[in-house]
Amino acid sequence: MARTAGGGWCATLVAALALAGCGDRDGGGGGEAANEAVAAAPAPRQPVIPKRVATCGPVDDAPVAIAGGSFVMGEDARYREEGPPKRITVSGFRIDPHEVTNRQFARFVKATGYRTVAERPLDPAQFPDATPEQRQPASAVFTTPARPSNDYRDWWTLLPGASWRKPFGPNGPDALPDYPVVHVAFDDVLAYARWAGGRLPTEAEWEFAAGAGAPAGKEQPTEANSWQGVFPVRNLATDGHEGLAPVGCFKPNANGLYDTIGNAWEWTADAYAPGHDPDRPDHDPRGPAEARAYDPANGVTLSRVIKGGSFLCAPNYCMRYRAAARSPQDSGLGTSNIGFRLAYDD
Repeated sequence: MARTAGGGWCATLVAALALAGCGDRDGGGGGEAANEAVAAAPAPRQPVIPKRVATCGPVDDAPVAIAGGSFVMGEDARYREEGPPKRITVSGFRIDPHEVTNRQFARFVKATGYRTVAERPLDPAQFPDATPEQRQPASAVFTTPARPSNDYRDWWTLLPGASWRKPFGPNGPDALPDYPVVHVAFDDVLAYARWAGGRLPTEAEWEFAAGAGAPAGKEQPTEANSWQGVFPVRNLATDGHEGLAPVGCFKPNANGLYDTIGNAWEWTADAYAPGHDPDRPDHDPRGPAEARAYDPANGVTLSRVIKGGSFLCAPNYCMRYRAAARSPQDSGLGTSNIGFRLAYDD
């Protein structure tokens, strides 16, 4: 039951939430999500609000120039949808040094009056069978379960009133200025990009910039915001963060980019298919045409590729804290751990 930009409930929160939470179709690592379960929950669970508010930075907002070059895109030693690897050449571009923040998104909203998908109720004329409760604005929020579980329905809640302004729901604190903006669906990101004069990076551009020429790591990174402890019940927060972190808390990569790994998953422009096309172009490849895109767990709405993992990725349930990691996300659903950054043409 994903909320779509046109206003709808699809039978695919299963394809949108496990992904966002580093859930995996195979039960071990980070791919898609779970909507039907959220709809069936008898009452919304309340999200766990971090006790400590971190401050980091400040970091510059100016886009970083990425010189064109070649790299091996994809991996074949982790999850099958990340391969096959292939040497790819990417043209030069510029990209935001960090995830777009609430401060930046607020300027866009103030200038345009824009309302995100999560802030809009469903149209009763389009969905006459939906109950008033189902029509109210809502978004998907991670909530720590009371007991150990391998069932994503125990840690995702479709919470009425949750949005980029109120990431923990209407009874939680306001969004903090220097944290990544979350609860944004794909159409919301496109609207911001048009206003800001940028665009979403392709998956190839994102992976090239995020990898920065470094070999793929096998261990949980120390310079990234991820989950330490047993997911989903206990986060030891040894990295200093129980949830999202402000941008710029960890060292940038060799390209000067912050938080490409962990913190929040990031939208890309590419439609999703399970695995890379081995016949994709060698130069500036893009994802499949929308008519050929395919997400096995979401047969209703189009899924887009998200990259980088999030603060929910842990060794026992998600190892998506790598540049090559990729997952599908229902384009009509924002969550509490998906954000974005923009690319710009030279």
